[in-house]
Amino acid sequence: MGFTVAVSGKGGTGKTTLVGLLLKEFLKNGRKPVLVIDADHDGNLAEVLGIKEGKTVGEVVEELQRKVSEFPPGFSKDKWLQAKLSEVMVEERGYDFLSMGRGEGPGCYCYVNSVLRHIMDGLEKEYPYVLMDNAAGMEHLSRRTTRNADVLFIVSDHSRKGVSSAIRIAELAKELELDIRKVGLIVNRVSGGDVDPRLVEEAEKGGLEIVGVVPEDEEVERFDMEGRSLLELPEDSPAVRAVRGILWKVLN
Repeated sequence: MGFTVAVSGKGGTGKTTLVGLLLKEFLKNGRKPVLVIDADHDGNLAEVLGIKEGKTVGEVVEELQRKVSEFPPGFSKDKWLQAKLSEVMVEERGYDFLSMGRGEGPGCYCYVNSVLRHIMDGLEKEYPYVLMDNAAGMEHLSRRTTRNADVLFIVSDHSRKGVSSAIRIAELAKELELDIRKVGLIVNRVSGGDVDPRLVEEAEKGGLEIVGVVPEDEEVERFDMEGRSLLELPEDSPAVRAVRGILWKVLN
């Protein structure tokens, strides 16, 4: 079983950016190959990494739905899906990328989530490291697409609402008795680098440990505006340095 890091948080907190920075550190330190999963149906992780997204799992599932009536009796849908993985897996240097996408029409992802769980169960055994960008909010927990993880990073912006949302996500993970070894809060885009003491107190009251702080970083903003891969960020970038410290804290 690979070392799995899942990232969650409410929309707009920068969780996808964090996934990109975490991947940069994995690759820099030779912790590869990494299986990178964009499990956010509205995700843009491929853009953050500067790669071209291929066919999504959701699209493959829709193809299966259309063709299932043509399959002979006893034909295994699971085997068909496994064979189709080569069409959705984007192979990059040091990591493979898989996008879940959408499926079953607007607003319904039940079967896609079921397929994701199946894929995760199989692929996690083949990669020493797995990094997953989850859908915003708590959907991925309630649907149990995040079931097993060594670390669940919950990302918040520097606001009380963001921290409160993170606490609710952590509480749900505990209520569902998911197999997650460590849950930690990362406060993102902090001006000046110091978290407001009131937010620290709020997190402590909610039983959620702040495992790291990522400062505002003009380089990250510039790369985003220019459409450049965050994997190319300079090593002295404040955000890169902060994420490096956070990752080593949980890996060692």
